[in-house]
Amino acid sequence: MASHLLLVVFALSSLSASANQLLASIDCGASESYTDENSIVWTGDDTNTKNGESHVVQSSNNVLKVMSTLRVFTTRKRNCYSINATRDEKVLVRASFYYGNYDSRSSPPSFDLYIDSNYWVTVDTSDDHVEHEAIYVVKGDAINVCLAQTKTDELPFISALEVRSLDENMYPNFDTNHAFFLERRAAFGVNAAIRYPTDEYDRIWKLGNLNGGINKHNGALSLVNMSEDKLPQVVFQNAATTSSMSNQFTLITSALTVTEVPIYMNLYFTEMVQLASTQKRSFRLLINNKPITDPIIPVYGTVTKISITNISASSSTVISFKPTTDSTLPALVNAVEYYSTSDALSGGTNSKDVLGLAALLTASDILKEWSGDPCIPSSFMWEWVNCSTEPTPRVTALYLSSYSISGILPDFSSMDALQIIDLHNNSLNGSIPDFLGTLSNLTQLNLADNGFSGSIPSSISNNKNLKLVVSGNADLCTSCETPNQNSPSSPSSEPNQTSPSSPSSKHENRKLAVILGSTIPSAFVLLLAVGGTCTWHIRRRRMRVASGAVISQIKFNNDDKISSTIANQINHQAEEGEQEEAPSSSNNDKHMANERLTGG
Repeated sequence: MASHLLLVVFALSSLSASANQLLASIDCGASESYTDENSIVWTGDDTNTKNGESHVVQSSNNVLKVMSTLRVFTTRKRNCYSINATRDEKVLVRASFYYGNYDSRSSPPSFDLYIDSNYWVTVDTSDDHVEHEAIYVVKGDAINVCLAQTKTDELPFISALEVRSLDENMYPNFDTNHAFFLERRAAFGVNAAIRYPTDEYDRIWKLGNLNGGINKHNGALSLVNMSEDKLPQVVFQNAATTSSMSNQFTLITSALTVTEVPIYMNLYFTEMVQLASTQKRSFRLLINNKPITDPIIPVYGTVTKISITNISASSSTVISFKPTTDSTLPALVNAVEYYSTSDALSGGTNSKDVLGLAALLTASDILKEWSGDPCIPSSFMWEWVNCSTEPTPRVTALYLSSYSISGILPDFSSMDALQIIDLHNNSLNGSIPDFLGTLSNLTQLNLADNGFSGSIPSSISNNKNLKLVVSGNADLCTSCETPNQNSPSSPSSEPNQTSPSSPSSKHENRKLAVILGSTIPSAFVLLLAVGGTCTWHIRRRRMRVASGAVISQIKFNNDDKISSTIANQINHQAEEGEQEEAPSSSNNDKHMANERLTGG
């Protein structure tokens, strides 16, 4: 059962129109700016895309000026227009296409259209003038409208691109996680299409057609507020109805696809005249002859809006109005809009990677030609990146060999999911930046054949998990090492010089302790044997040696596994047959004792 919302909006004070609704009006392929008959200022597209070729259609005398030029994309599978916007802003985006046999092939192409990283529609340009419109909430800081080639020899092109800012209160029932693609927008009873400046948001209200006997209602009704969706007042000064109560009229749904799709529908009503007490206008909305609303009773001087959601429809769906049994007047309608809905919008590639790639794009004119989402959809991934398959993908590799990147390598340290960076055969110079050593997932770094100079940061050269290639950098010292910025260092220290407190110095001390621990006991054993046979010699030199005192002052490293009893044995041996002498601390005595221990 379809859900519906009945909203009656009473006359309120009017709001002034904003002067900033027309965010962008781009005449694709044009090189100059101009103002058209609707007071819309059009500009060329050079600042919004870097690729493509400009062409003029052959039958330009019979079309609007904005349709007389186009831009066709002959390289790459996907090319994008980028337009600055405000995050979370609700916008209307309209893309127009007029083939006009610009290539003299009489073969209108078809191709896919994307908004940001989300599929929009497959464009079939066989009709004279094709137009597609979407309303959605911007997820980033720019709107990207992309054209993707899907068939060989059928090149994507575009004639015009428009972006309009909508009031945040408009279309309140639109889910911000989806885009809404216009299928039809019509005003009934009017004599000509309505757009800017009559509609300050530049929605195009085409002439409404109904199936059935139709009468037009025109009046000078003045409404102060045109509902929350801010329809132009002229829409409510015109309406359509049937000539008699017995006629049931239907909305045309031919714009929908052959297969059913979810749709969102807005219908707008107001009573055109003051009804007598004996008159009543009451009707229901039916889909395939099944009522889906309560009775709709338009009120004079106010706007009644009906929003229909959670239904599916196709080009064969019948949407109609039928009077209730107590109504004395036939149904009436002023305007209608219906939209199909997208799948849930993708947030695109991780913002940390987008930030890093933006820095890289400034380093090469070739890279500046790339736009749109780098990872999504995967079939149109940028050719020099590799991405993960997560819902919010990460960039895991940069393959930028021979991309004419020059100067100092920009900082893209935010791209912390990178595993592979290939920058060989470019014209990069200066020092190898330290940030490359902070990328914890990096396993391959190729900086060969550039102009790097100085030394390699230790965070890179000491990374045993990193395959590093730096050949072909004539001024780069590969035998030098730059300490990490956070490591203490002396200004006079040379690269690779080990300080006493360094890990390698401590390692040497530990090795030295092992050596001493294995050799000193052997010397003591030999000394004991000699001491046992030369006691008389020790007694004669007791004044020079003071053996016990000196030996007792030998400081053993805690790492040495020398028992203190060895020293006691030596002291006991030296004290046999002699009187205890006062300990001496002279350096000469220490030297002589050490000579004995080492055989000197």
